[in-house]
Amino acid sequence: MTTRSSTRTTPERPRPVTHARDGGLVVFHIGMTIHRPFRPDLWLPVFRAMPRMLAELDRNRVSADRGEAEDLGFLGAQTLLGANGPWVVQYWDSVDQLYSYARDTDRAHMPAWRDFNARARRNPGAVGIWHETYVVDEGGIETFYGDGARVGLAAATGTIPLDRRGTSARERLNGRRVPTTEARQISSRPRR
Repeated sequence: MTTRSSTRTTPERPRPVTHARDGGLVVFHIGMTIHRPFRPDLWLPVFRAMPRMLAELDRNRVSADRGEAEDLGFLGAQTLLGANGPWVVQYWDSVDQLYSYARDTDRAHMPAWRDFNARARRNPGAVGIWHETYVVDEGGIETFYGDGARVGLAAATGTIPLDRRGTSARERLNGRRVPTTEARQISSRPRR
């Protein structure tokens, strides 16, 4: 009886990585809540506006990288879908660049904003929109991407080997003192 030895090789596991960007950044969440799901005529125009803005920002980023356009500061984005509707997590170089884009009447955002407000006046409560802006200093960013995951900040800015920033999450926060559970428990105790 002859036995065969396996010649198959197991693929090598991708090494963990972290985001490549140095310095702080702005994380901007923007989304919509659909209050009348059976009225797509009321929410679909709002839904369709975001892809146009993201396409404009992506085109600008590519042109700016080639030196053919002014850099608007947009680093990248990821679209998510939640129980209440879609939202987008965007990464920006600075809050000034984010706000400048939002106010620029020659860009896609301002016409979409005006259109939303006109529709909201005609159909109050059909669609809600929201945003959250976070200005994050360099020492306030820690990321880990294992087994080939490349989402969020990694997709927007690229990756570097994990150990270039530190082997633990705490080290990757650039030595910042991060409150621990024990410290929070101690600080929440009543003072005597």
